[in-house]
Amino acid sequence: MPASRPGGPRQTRRWLSRLGVVAVAAVVAGCGSSPATSTPGASSPVSSAASRQAASGSPSAGRPWMDATTPIDDRVAALLGQMTLDEKIGQMTQIEKKAIDAGTAAAFNLGSILSGGGGFPDPNTPQTWYDMVNAYQQAALGTRLGIPILYGVDAVHGHNNVEGATIFPQNVGLGATNDPSLVGQVCTATALEMNATGIRWDFGPVVAVPQDIRWGRTFEGYGENSDLVSRLGSACIKGLQGSGLSADDTSAATAKHFIGDGGTAFGSSTASGPTGPYLLDQGVDQADEATLLKLFLPPYKAAVDSGARIVMTSYSSTTTGKVHGDHHLITDILKGQLAFTGFVVSDWGGVDQVVPGDYSASLVQAINAGIDLVMVPTDYVRFVTTMKSAVQAGTIKQDRIDDAVSRILRVKFEMGLFEKPMPAPDKESEVGSDADRAIARTAVAESAVLLKMSPKALPIAASGKTVLLAGQGGDDIGIQSGGWTITWQGSVGDTTSGTTLQGALQARLGDNLTYDRNGAFPAGTTADVGVVVVAERPYAEGVGDSSTLSLPNEDLALIAKVRPHVKELVVVIISGRPVVLDDVASADAIVAAWLPGTEAAGLADVLLGDKPFVGTTPYTWPKTAGDAPRVGKSACDGAVYPFGYGLDATGKLLGPPAC
Repeated sequence: MPASRPGGPRQTRRWLSRLGVVAVAAVVAGCGSSPATSTPGASSPVSSAASRQAASGSPSAGRPWMDATTPIDDRVAALLGQMTLDEKIGQMTQIEKKAIDAGTAAAFNLGSILSGGGGFPDPNTPQTWYDMVNAYQQAALGTRLGIPILYGVDAVHGHNNVEGATIFPQNVGLGATNDPSLVGQVCTATALEMNATGIRWDFGPVVAVPQDIRWGRTFEGYGENSDLVSRLGSACIKGLQGSGLSADDTSAATAKHFIGDGGTAFGSSTASGPTGPYLLDQGVDQADEATLLKLFLPPYKAAVDSGARIVMTSYSSTTTGKVHGDHHLITDILKGQLAFTGFVVSDWGGVDQVVPGDYSASLVQAINAGIDLVMVPTDYVRFVTTMKSAVQAGTIKQDRIDDAVSRILRVKFEMGLFEKPMPAPDKESEVGSDADRAIARTAVAESAVLLKMSPKALPIAASGKTVLLAGQGGDDIGIQSGGWTITWQGSVGDTTSGTTLQGALQARLGDNLTYDRNGAFPAGTTADVGVVVVAERPYAEGVGDSSTLSLPNEDLALIAKVRPHVKELVVVIISGRPVVLDDVASADAIVAAWLPGTEAAGLADVLLGDKPFVGTTPYTWPKTAGDAPRVGKSACDGAVYPFGYGLDATGKLLGPPAC
């Protein structure tokens, strides 16, 4: 997946806008669904439920599924028994918010809305987010049965679509910490900030086990080792979901993307994106099933055992076809072998790819394979009408529909949405709070990996030493945060609020720090230490697939440019994965900072010696891009540094030695 992609309203939205509400009502009536009784626009998150209770004298009068003292399975059965086919199909439908307004979503009885990457309201503030989600929720509560929606986002390193939110290190950095307790704190804080914007469903964590770092989604994985991913993925799920799904300030987690993420063969992808063809993303896992399950299934078992109630399927394929259409993997393995009783959600338009060029056949195969909720994500008219035709034709059986809807409703009941459709209001101050930023700063410090060390280079003394800093990534929030930050691909520049490395060092070193992004220091300038930041530019998914794993030439050129001005040279690498070192290897000290997010003060903490280096490499560091694939290789085969390598500030090994 993502889970999601950016983009404006599609043709369907424009069509509905031209025809207006009358056309929407005609479509709904033609499908035979029960029309919504109202589309309230009240600002109170409990207004609809309160008005129903006032009218009936009891929240469960005539609606036994509203009785919270009744066992959940009985509530599911009672509600399912009242639903029309159209209401059931609506529950299986998830639409991007840009493609549908609240009233139309209610008219189609939609079960879920999402914001894809960049799917933020205008202005992009916590309160505007809350109001937007509440409008969809109130409209849903005003329908005939009053079934609340689930609103989902890709909060994959903090609540990263929201300006001003705490942006934590990407998962690659959290993998370098190898600290489940810290990962749990990060995910707890993420859920807290999500709730403040009215959202209780997170499309995360990614529990992929990437085996070829040329993949553009490498930074979304905790590492190449199944045990590491299992531990940290479980910690995140427990952090998001707290003491239980119905507890305050919790968020339903999504283990993704089932299964084989990160195992696709180089050159096997037929997909493309805004910059051209992909190389690995959405490609083919060519391993046999035993190998596939041994490497990639353990994190899903751990996720289910840790309480995950939602699993998202992968864009990738096996040798038998697209995972989105694989009954054996989804139903036999996930729902059968792992006894997963929650619901399975598709990725963004992933169902469409099952049978290329045949939407109806794709939909039939995917639903029958075990997909319960479909991230459509925009053309809801086509989805709803195709689904109903398939059921009427018998190609999708009614019991498969009932099973899917039961799974979705069960999770909604478990989350307490029928009792509390919206989180508590007026908590926007919790977004980007000092407490959450402190957690992020700690995570940044613990994620930094010291790859090479000269005793004279680090730590940098906070007084008495002069420092030159160069590189665009040294003072750029967008670069240090990477993809999936405000927008799908992320971008360079001041995309949100936070502290850059330049800002953090300046606060400590004062006039002893001189920064020039281009390293254009006047002739004769000298300093004790030079810090050059070399950085990948932001990317996400297949856009980041790389055949070279190279850093920008203009960044690498800064190493030779700054070297004559300083006694010791430190290179800081900001990247979503290990990169080919080339000239970086000549530095006196090398620090892998990964994608630290908004709190680069944590990076300054380790550079200045305020905190120790404790991070280790979550991926093998290859010599060349061609050495990137790891399956079937020994620890040092084609490697500079093995998995688990790192140094402390004294030069002591924290794991295995360098290769």
